[in-house]
Amino acid sequence: MDSKNIIQKALTLSPTERVFIIEALSQSLSEPDKNLEAFWKEEVEKRYNAFMQGKVKSIPYEKVLS
Repeated sequence: MDSKNIIQKALTLSPTERVFIIEALSQSLSEPDKNLEAFWKEEVEKRYNAFMQGKVKSIPYEKVLS
C-alpha cells in the first residue's frame, strides 16, 4: 500500500481516529531527549517535596480560574 492510499483511507476515519494516528506518527518521528526527561523528573521531585514539606502552598482550582 502506498502513502496516497493510506491517506485516502485515513481521511475516511472519524476525527478521533485521525488524531490518534497523527499522534502515533508524530511520536514515531521524535526520540525522547533523555537529558530533558531527567531534568523534569528531578524538577517534579523537588516541587513535590517542597509541597509535602510545606515550603510552598497550593492554590485552589477555582481561584486559579478566577
